[in-house]
Amino acid sequence: MPRESVPTKTRAPRRRSATSAVTMADVAAAAGVSTQTVSRALRDPASVSGETLQRIEEAVRNTHYVQNFAASHLASNRSMTVAAIIPAISTSIFAETIQGLSDVLLPEGYQVFLGHTDYVAAREEALIRSLSGRRPDGFFIIGTQHTRDATHILKRAGVPVVESWGLTSRPIDLVVGFSNHAAMKTVVNHLADRGYHRLTFAGVMKPGDDRAKERRKGFLDAHGERFPGVEPQVVTVASNSMIMATGAELLDLVRATYPETDAIVFTSDVLASGAVLRCNDLGVRVPADLAITGFGNYDIAGHLRPSLTTVAIASRRIGMLSAELLLARMQNKPVTERVIDIGFELLVRDSS
Repeated sequence: MPRESVPTKTRAPRRRSATSAVTMADVAAAAGVSTQTVSRALRDPASVSGETLQRIEEAVRNTHYVQNFAASHLASNRSMTVAAIIPAISTSIFAETIQGLSDVLLPEGYQVFLGHTDYVAAREEALIRSLSGRRPDGFFIIGTQHTRDATHILKRAGVPVVESWGLTSRPIDLVVGFSNHAAMKTVVNHLADRGYHRLTFAGVMKPGDDRAKERRKGFLDAHGERFPGVEPQVVTVASNSMIMATGAELLDLVRATYPETDAIVFTSDVLASGAVLRCNDLGVRVPADLAITGFGNYDIAGHLRPSLTTVAIASRRIGMLSAELLLARMQNKPVTERVIDIGFELLVRDSS
């Protein structure tokens, strides 16, 4: 008796599950080119024709392909990232610096990883250690004072490092900044030239804020030169937030501690702005009764009534110049200047 034949089943092609990643080969098939061409186009768009690039870009969109940068970075030993460490995220003037940094780096294919220290040296060291483990191609750091271990890690990283917002004669690698000390001396000389002679320095002095310390030293040095034999007046707090309410509190503290004060030199526009607004509430005339100066030229400084005399810093330019130095080093181009002093400008307005 003949055996009944059983038809064999044809196995359907396996479908990619919803969680499977689209590969470069899938993009190549959709674009009708080789995988090598897709790889070359994504790495260097100028290396393929415009028509080919257009097909590949359309295939990337249609397949929802996400490039595996980890694999390409492992092969090239480049992460295409820059680690940026700043004291505080909420401070707009530092945001302008990071914006300048990103404006230069992003078109070159570099992403910026951001961390903040809240002016704590140990936290900066921990950030540097953690970010170093992610192998960035460069570091951008606001500040020139670091722990010994942090400095050691940065020097051993083997990547370019730009310190900023200060100057130092012994940089880790590169510096783009200005002299906080000289800027504050300029403020004191301006007030002395205007006839003010009972000056008080006021600010928030967090333990890790070396720039505020440099500004205080600039005040003390200039005060000693302009008013020899006169005891300098200093009112500071250590733990308060850098907000306008703190500036108002500092104003009250200065007036209670040194009622003869005729000019207050603040470490920041945020604090000075709070003091000006507090004076308006109290009926204290600025500058007839009390002159007030700030530091940083924040947006609010020119809109206050009276407008605020302050030190202007090209914060965005700091970021841009720093990015250009990092790019030069990362692209193995020569760097002629290791230390760039961008200077500062005293903007004399109505408050002094």
